[in-house]
Amino acid sequence: MQYLKKIVGEKCYLAPVDDSLTEKVAIWSNDLRVSIRTGDISDMITYETQKEYLNSMNQRGYAFYIVDNTDNEAIGIIRLMRVNHINRNAVLGIFIGESTNRNSGIGTEATKLILDFAFNVINLRNVMIETFSFNHRAIKVCKKVGFKEIGRRRNAIIYGDNEFDEVFMDILNTEFSDSIICEALK
Repeated sequence: MQYLKKIVGEKCYLAPVDDSLTEKVAIWSNDLRVSIRTGDISDMITYETQKEYLNSMNQRGYAFYIVDNTDNEAIGIIRLMRVNHINRNAVLGIFIGESTNRNSGIGTEATKLILDFAFNVINLRNVMIETFSFNHRAIKVCKKVGFKEIGRRRNAIIYGDNEFDEVFMDILNTEFSDSIICEALK
């Protein structure tokens, strides 16, 4: 499939989300390894609800497919939600749906690309992420990119007999310097 390349990195590029991958994304959304980390495990995602959700994503924020440069296959979604242009902040959400692409560095690069878009295109100054304390991969990626932990909601999520904290992390525009967009201006 041909995707619209919005922001291109070395390992991946970001392409605007549409409903062309409804079936694939519905499968990802129902994958226990994905939905438990996004907090959506109790959501009942059908093909129809997934299609509606994909079609509304860019009306409420900025959503992109993460596309692997090596084979032009979409492997996940990254987005800015709850965008507040007055206070110049947003919340970032990401998941890699294809398990073979996890731990490959693509999630890290995709995070840098969307932060570049957030800070250098739509002029935000603060991007926050909300994750869970058991999601070590997400926390590691965020720290690697420059996010700092700003707080926790203790015992905020319960799976079986296990209680986990919700972890809040953020990054400021002044803390981000890995810009592809600014390099393109030179």
